[in-house]
Amino acid sequence: MYEYEIYRTASAELIRRADAERELGRARTARRAARRTGRHDPEGRVREDDRVRFAPAA
Repeated sequence: MYEYEIYRTASAELIRRADAERELGRARTARRAARRTGRHDPEGRVREDDRVRFAPAA
């Protein structure tokens, strides 16, 4: 019976780890998707390299 309990405990731990890794993957995917949708925003942040492309106003 002792070996079976160890097996069940180890199995439960592996399932918990897999669930945690899956959640991390979902969170990363959601963050990437949020960043991608913000790139097409006309009033988004101005990057430093975009500022030097135009001449200063007179």
